[in-house]
Amino acid sequence: MRFSLSPSPSADAAHDAAHELHRRFRHGAYSVNCETCHVKPGVLCLGRRTVHTARRELFRKTTAGTALVPLLIGRRR
Repeated sequence: MRFSLSPSPSADAAHDAAHELHRRFRHGAYSVNCETCHVKPGVLCLGRRTVHTARRELFRKTTAGTALVPLLIGRRR
């Protein structure tokens, strides 16, 4: 038996809200410029509901050296 999953309107709205939340507070890939569609940080990419691969890669490169654990335990010493 096969089931086809169709996205519900509430899931669609939740997905859009997640993108908007990240954009508003400049989290994740929304904290850097998009080299593909040339938008500034905090602006949605021009493709609806997507973040361009170049923007994700740039974000990963800039945060590669940052580690959360040393920052948290640094004050204990």
